Amino acid sequence: MLAEDPEYAGRRAAHEARASLGGLRPSFGVLLASASFLGSAKTLVTAVAEQIGPLPLIGCVAEAVVGGAREVESAPAVSLWLAAELGPVETFAMEYVRTSSGGVLAGYRFGPDQPGVHLMICDPFTFPADDLLDHLNNHVAGTVVLGGMASGGLRLRQSRLFLDGKVLSRGAVGVHLPGAEIRTLVSQGCRPVGDPYTVTGAQGSVITELGGRPPLTRLRELAAALPDRDRELLARGVHVGMVINEYQAERRQGDFLIRGVVGADQESGAISVGGDVAVGQTLQFQVRDADSADEDLRRTLEHEVAALGGRQAAGALLFTCNGRGSRLFGEPDHDAGLLVRMLGEIPVAGFFCAGELGPVGGRSYLHGFTASIALFPEAPPAPPQPPQPPQPPSS
Repeated sequence: MLAEDPEYAGRRAAHEARASLGGLRPSFGVLLASASFLGSAKTLVTAVAEQIGPLPLIGCVAEAVVGGAREVESAPAVSLWLAAELGPVETFAMEYVRTSSGGVLAGYRFGPDQPGVHLMICDPFTFPADDLLDHLNNHVAGTVVLGGMASGGLRLRQSRLFLDGKVLSRGAVGVHLPGAEIRTLVSQGCRPVGDPYTVTGAQGSVITELGGRPPLTRLRELAAALPDRDRELLARGVHVGMVINEYQAERRQGDFLIRGVVGADQESGAISVGGDVAVGQTLQFQVRDADSADEDLRRTLEHEVAALGGRQAAGALLFTCNGRGSRLFGEPDHDAGLLVRMLGEIPVAGFFCAGELGPVGGRSYLHGFTASIALFPEAPPAPPQPPQPPQPPSS
């Protein structure tokens, strides 16, 4: 809903969200508010709590807010998403605590073989989400994390995170839903160009050799060989895709973990990317445009519709990059609108993120320029009951 007064916006959003559940009692909520509520976040959360009562809830103030098929980018907006009958719900907060030897991620313990999905919203200034995901991937295999980095106070380097009835300004908030069926979708929106190369020299996030030659040399050769349109896209921003499954014979759009090229050394020809790279990995340069992003999201949703096998979606949460929206597509509502068109008029909420969390190839990563979706399918129909034998007449 659109409104600027935090008390009115909170009450109205709560009323509309409760009505969408019919007579069911909500068991979990996600509250998102546009950047104009940065200074009045506590008033907003209090207004929602007064209407709904105590409720496990996470959320944040964001650059733009998703509600239904709309992406509100330039007006005050509040989106409240409520769910019922999800099973156990455990909300939590985490914080990065600096120590003499580095730092510790404290506040919540991820257990081994923990079922279900963790939804998380993190402050980009005080919480190293990529460090958490690296730890989970290496030490708590199978943990699924989906969500995004708060974006409502990027210029001021401030965030407002919502946890139950509280407002936090640092760390991360999350929820563990071990009993809920949640389908996790990640659409990365880039497409590969040129040939794949094996990384033959790397140190941390710096690539010194691709296929035995400097990466900048490979990039210049690629640019010279591309058609004009792709050369223009490459000039706007270079990305690399690291192959997720090295044993996959044919690689297509969506089979890569995308990272931006963030620096280059003209003298050595090395490039720096937004994540660590290992020698032996296969890498391919990528370009990003509206057509590629639309195609990838559309294909992701088509695949999900087929996987549901006739079952309907009950609701969805959308964590989409703040580099998408009208900045990429030239008009608002692309990701949310496509989701609703392909999955039906379901309750959808979300926000524009400063980085998206989501699983790819069995491991959870911090992404950029992606759309990460938590899809909640309707419960499967109950199996038919066998016919009961006739009862003898009573005497």
